[in-house]
Amino acid sequence: MAKVESFELDHTKVKAPYVRLITVETGAKGDEISNFDLRLVQPNENAIPTAGLHTIEHMLAGLLRDRLTGVIDCSPFGCRTGFHLITWGQHTTEEVAAALKGSLEFIAGPATWDDVQGTEIQSCGNYRDHSLFSAKEWCKKILDEGISSDPFVRKVVTKSL
Repeated sequence: MAKVESFELDHTKVKAPYVRLITVETGAKGDEISNFDLRLVQPNENAIPTAGLHTIEHMLAGLLRDRLTGVIDCSPFGCRTGFHLITWGQHTTEEVAAALKGSLEFIAGPATWDDVQGTEIQSCGNYRDHSLFSAKEWCKKILDEGISSDPFVRKVVTKSL
């Protein structure tokens, strides 16, 4: 079976919340795709409940596209500690962390239920499993801890996009 980089990462050494570049891959025609680890809570110490994580996911889908060019997808980890962010081209971890910080600030602050896309039976595979309250509380906690642009050394970003 192919080795998966994320499973080779020593999860006991990282210091969440952080943004980590996992890889940049180049396709046959030269297109680059970047994969980022957006780790919101410390692995094996915490996990965001599914309803809150689901709402954060739906909000990040639009908010990160508003802040970064080339966003392809933002999908939650099964362990519920963060997300994969896939983009066309390359971004620095500082740039991604600033976009994540700005997105979480919106969720924690002025966001209302009307800002959460895809919460109807026609647009979501588990539309009953959302919680804006939980999303807001977790985003506040993550922001209070600060988002680092490095997974091993705390380099908390101050800028928001």
